[in-house]
Amino acid sequence: MIEIIKRNAQIARTTNETDIALAFAVDGSGESKQDSGVPFLDHMLDLFARHGHFDLTVKAKGDIEIDYHHTVEDIGICLGQALREALGDKKGIKRYGNAFVPMDDALAQVVIDISNRPHLEYRAAYPSPVVGQFPTELVHEFLWKFALEARINLHVILHYGHNTHHMIEAIFKALARALDEATSIDPRVKGVPSTKGVL
Repeated sequence: MIEIIKRNAQIARTTNETDIALAFAVDGSGESKQDSGVPFLDHMLDLFARHGHFDLTVKAKGDIEIDYHHTVEDIGICLGQALREALGDKKGIKRYGNAFVPMDDALAQVVIDISNRPHLEYRAAYPSPVVGQFPTELVHEFLWKFALEARINLHVILHYGHNTHHMIEAIFKALARALDEATSIDPRVKGVPSTKGVL
């Protein structure tokens, strides 16, 4: 009989700038509830959950009257912590994931190594500095904090595009698909996929 281990986590983070409650399940069905006060980020997190087959709930209150920076950054922190906690000892995972995703005019690629060595390589430039009221520089901020707290090696390459919304959407969808692959259980893997014996 195979033991089914639920890979999920709940994270709460409260600072003078934000108050966040986040629940994340690796082996989900794409269920998503987002209420961050940052509509564009909610849209991207919904795409992330659905295309990665993750379950994700985010409830956040932040100082968005100042700007979106603290809220976006802290949600990235919480999501990274939740992923790391949910994966536990990482036994049996594939470890690596790679996804190309087109979104109309845009093509994004995301490559992941769940390595316990955090790094973000981010190669993306956008024609517009904002989408609606969302500053595009916050995409980097979110991904960097997510990679740092999840302790993953994350490479994001935006190959081309001319619509900023499409370009960012392609990145989040590619992130979802690459992470889904990297966190998948491979029955051939005994322990963790590393010559070190630990991830």
